[in-house]
Amino acid sequence: MKLQFIDIAIIVLYLITMLFIGWFLRKKARASKESYLLGGKRLPWYLLGLSDASDMFDISGTMWMVSLCFVYGMKSIWIPWLWPVFNQVFNMMFLAKWLRRSNANTGAEWLGTRFGLKGKGVKGSHTVIVAFALIGCLGFMAYGFIGLGKFIEIFVPWNVVQPYVPFHIAPEYVAHFYGIIFTLFAVFYSVLGGMHSIVLGDLIKYIIMTVGCIAVAVIAIKHLHGDASKLNVPKGWGNPFFGWHLNLDWTNYVAAANKKIADDGFDLFGFFFMMMLFKGVFAALAGPAPNYDMQKILSSRSPKEASKMTGFVSIILLPIRYSMVIGLTVLGLLYFNQLNLSNDSGGIDFERVLPATINEFLPVGILGIVLTGLLGAFMGTFSGTLNAAQAYIVNDIYLKYINPNASNKKTITVSYLSGIVVVAIGVTLGFYTKDVNSILQWIVSGLYGGYIAANMLKWYWWRFNANGFFWGMFAGTAGALIFSHFFSGVEFLYYFPLLFLISIAGCLIGTYTAPPTETSTLKKFYRTVRPWGFWKPVHILVSAEEPSFIPNRRLKLDMFNVVIGIIAQCCLTILPMYVVLWMKLPLLITILILIIIIFILKRTWWNKLED
Repeated sequence: MKLQFIDIAIIVLYLITMLFIGWFLRKKARASKESYLLGGKRLPWYLLGLSDASDMFDISGTMWMVSLCFVYGMKSIWIPWLWPVFNQVFNMMFLAKWLRRSNANTGAEWLGTRFGLKGKGVKGSHTVIVAFALIGCLGFMAYGFIGLGKFIEIFVPWNVVQPYVPFHIAPEYVAHFYGIIFTLFAVFYSVLGGMHSIVLGDLIKYIIMTVGCIAVAVIAIKHLHGDASKLNVPKGWGNPFFGWHLNLDWTNYVAAANKKIADDGFDLFGFFFMMMLFKGVFAALAGPAPNYDMQKILSSRSPKEASKMTGFVSIILLPIRYSMVIGLTVLGLLYFNQLNLSNDSGGIDFERVLPATINEFLPVGILGIVLTGLLGAFMGTFSGTLNAAQAYIVNDIYLKYINPNASNKKTITVSYLSGIVVVAIGVTLGFYTKDVNSILQWIVSGLYGGYIAANMLKWYWWRFNANGFFWGMFAGTAGALIFSHFFSGVEFLYYFPLLFLISIAGCLIGTYTAPPTETSTLKKFYRTVRPWGFWKPVHILVSAEEPSFIPNRRLKLDMFNVVIGIIAQCCLTILPMYVVLWMKLPLLITILILIIIIFILKRTWWNKLED
């Protein structure tokens, strides 16, 4: 074990601080349901944005990004579009303020503002989104729980800890044991302090993570000495642009990288990119999923601040995260032969680049800071996800169906209990899961595959109703789960178009087999949210009552802002990579593009923000 006393002291100090935050903020959180779950909707946009960004900085995702950067080089910046990462740009430009205008507390409560509280399919739409949110939250908690345990196991071998533990643990459950220990800290401060402690905890974690990421980048720069030619990589590795084929041949460098490219199915990179963009645009148009991201938007003080918050996420997340990603990649490439990256089958596991380089090259103190930051990344993601699950249980199950007139004290008590139960279920699921990747693939394909069509149509088409929402979600999710079983080993992206058509069919059949949403609900939604899209019949009714009503004519401007916003997001991603590799001309061009886009968005977005 390479951890020294000072590294352990930094980690312990951080954990104690998190406990203190939860205890200190417990009274403030208990002031009301809204204070506990949403910070009273009084937290400033920059703190919420920083918290949201921190929640997206998870251990498993960062390990994956380092492995991608090692193999695909600069072209790896496109692969996270699978999620897609550019959904934050869509949120920033228009979707965040549309969502916040509802003044709802959860995504399920928001559906009431769109479809009303009665009518065919309303109860079903409410049930399906609550179920979706809770299953998604439990899946991500199990994903984070397992990922953290396996990460800690690398740095704290069980043979070092075993003599101090008065019971025996089978080797296959060591990761679970570590996961439970650190999960308890996250549970304590997030359950006691609610959104207030989550945001403050994320602020502290972000500061630690920033110091760690910059330190990793500086160490890589010192080892590289400003000469990127020292990296033993194939031609095209340092070029972010691509053609139809990937054209990266690792044969004379690290032959195992060719196998990873083949296994990933990314050799036809042009086709992969087009499919990724096709799926990504529809996913981004659907708006944020019902998890911690949506809860942070709903916690903002106003629609204008919701837009600022989501814009701030990319600015503070991407340059810092990719400083670590490229730094660890450079160290991994420079000293590849010194690292033990072999897996159990004798092949190379590129996801081990991150822990191996951290363990090998970070000095005492910096190692403790980086590990604390990554540990905090888990705790932030876990606590944010837990808070979202609590919100759905309390707001959309307990207060809606069980005890609508519950006192504030009873509501907070139920919040505490629901948090404990959710964590227990999430951890239990972790024990029955083979590995981190299996959970991630199930969430992405099975759950989010069925989410896109129904949640896209709800914004842009007036005739779409609760019945259509239910059947669209049901058809999409069921189809995704069936496809993922029969097309095991096939990238979800490649059967997404068929799945999307099935989900659209469910939406249309469900919509036209039920009457439209009540006119009063549609008019109120249109007046309040002010979306653009296919709303002409509703606009005519609203204009007849309010001749002065001005419709949203920002479609072209919003789409223009989205395009240049995505370009800016790519520049923020690749900027630290050019700095560490000291590629001067590309760095200068990237900075100039960013400056021009900032100037444009100041006029076309920032100056036009409205509630």
